[in-house]
Amino acid sequence: MKKLLIVDDDVAITELMKALVKMEGFDATVVNDSLLAVDAAREVAPDLITLDLMMPGLTGFELCKIFSEDPEFSSTPIIIISAKDDPESKKQALAVGAKDYVVKPFLVDDLISAIKSLISS
Repeated sequence: MKKLLIVDDDVAITELMKALVKMEGFDATVVNDSLLAVDAAREVAPDLITLDLMMPGLTGFELCKIFSEDPEFSSTPIIIISAKDDPESKKQALAVGAKDYVVKPFLVDDLISAIKSLISS
């Protein structure tokens, strides 16, 4: 079973995402505090990471850069899931290592397609 790490400070969003990906056969770990994300990733060894951009502590941009530069996670695909729907945010996310960018509110099919396109189930 493929493992996902979902990082977002919004508990409602993370619980929804966890339920959605579980229905698709993925095992999801949720982290609602961005400062705990790297430790959680080391513990879980996820096959894919989703990050919100706007979080207290470390932003999604900062976390994405940390993960992308860490040899342990440099090949782990990262999807940014954010309410920010501007070209600059998307460009910056890709520049720091994100492989995809999904805008909130997202369509379930779009989220699942993005995940499946980056990891085989």
